[in-house]
Amino acid sequence: MPLMTRGLAAAAALGLALCQPSPLRAADIEAGKAKAELCAGCHGDNGVSIIEYTPSLAGQPDLFLQWQLVFFRSGTRQNAQMRPIVEDLSNEDVRNLGAYYASLPPMPGKKSDDKPELSRKGAEAAAGRRCASCHTDSYAGTKATARLAGQREEYLIKALNEFKSGQRSGGAMAAMADVAYPLSEEEIYALAHYLAHL
Repeated sequence: MPLMTRGLAAAAALGLALCQPSPLRAADIEAGKAKAELCAGCHGDNGVSIIEYTPSLAGQPDLFLQWQLVFFRSGTRQNAQMRPIVEDLSNEDVRNLGAYYASLPPMPGKKSDDKPELSRKGAEAAAGRRCASCHTDSYAGTKATARLAGQREEYLIKALNEFKSGQRSGGAMAAMADVAYPLSEEEIYALAHYLAHL
């Protein structure tokens, strides 16, 4: 079985276990907060990143965060900085981290938009690609779908380029590749700018 197929199968099995009703106790936000101290160096205090190309996690949907941690832990998503942090996370740690970051106020969008024309083009690209059909009308995300509103602009550019090239694997890979592949470089920049300023 090819490595990528094995990784996806393992991630699906682990993720399914996370999503099933369980007699385990509910997620512990305080335990998630304590575990998130490992994450703060890159993802920022209170989940708001101040490091380029590093996403903010505050306000991301709980299930989205859990799935991404499972994908990183299984090796389906590759990241040298994430690997040593996630490899020892238990399923309980994953649930607690998801609950903690989801409980935080979302990262704020930039107050003033210095490129309103670029945002207008981004809004048109978002409507044309039906981004709201998965990410919600406010781009706040839901369930296992990421919050995009207010996310770091350069991170959104990076993520869209990774989906476009097929470099990123893990949740919604096929849907996002289908959306991102036809995007021009100008559309990617416009879309990222628009979403970052929401």
